Amino acid sequence: MSPTPTSVIIADDHQVVREGLATILSAVDGVHVAGMAADGAQAVDLAVEHEADVVLMDLHMPGTDGVEATRRLKTERPATAVVVLTTYTDDDSILAALEAGATGYLTKNASAADIHRAIKAAVSGHTMLDPLAAARLIHASRRNDPGHPRKDATLPDGLTEREGQVLGLIAQGLSNAEIAARLYLSRSTVKTHINQIFTKTGSRDRPQAIVYAHRHGIHTEEDPAQRNR
Repeated sequence: MSPTPTSVIIADDHQVVREGLATILSAVDGVHVAGMAADGAQAVDLAVEHEADVVLMDLHMPGTDGVEATRRLKTERPATAVVVLTTYTDDDSILAALEAGATGYLTKNASAADIHRAIKAAVSGHTMLDPLAAARLIHASRRNDPGHPRKDATLPDGLTEREGQVLGLIAQGLSNAEIAARLYLSRSTVKTHINQIFTKTGSRDRPQAIVYAHRHGIHTEEDPAQRNR
């Protein structure tokens, strides 16, 4: 028996964008486009009606915008993940979407493969950030804390230095496996650190932890090997 396909709602106020995304996703194995919405209110209704796994959500739409729709979905159907697909990469838009409960954040320059990966990540409860969005959050965090990376004694809410490093890498959109490789830790150790981070910061999930890192200026310095690529 083949696995149940991932049910996706596409929300965008431009018909050509909705239809283009539907065409792209309809060609992807394991993805079913359950409906298309022209605004956030319709997206919520369709997600509830079809018990959708994921909503691919534009941010700026007439009436109910993507942020408010995401917030409503987290109340009315928490099981539905939201992946933002937008042209906006300013700090306020990114943080508003993540605070509302979005699991992924992509720009409309994303490829079909990027969108598919973000949908798969969202269904698995993981976060995928567009590299530009992640970079904006990192730079914003450095503005909040322009000095050197925080030491253990100055981290808020009892976070240890290692937990601060892990949180900074979460804020860059890195997966558990990528964090483990960067810090030379086992995946189980990374998972333990993340559970502690969630408990200490009161974060429900990775998006909330990313917002917390931004608010408190917590970042991990970029790996020189990555920077020189």
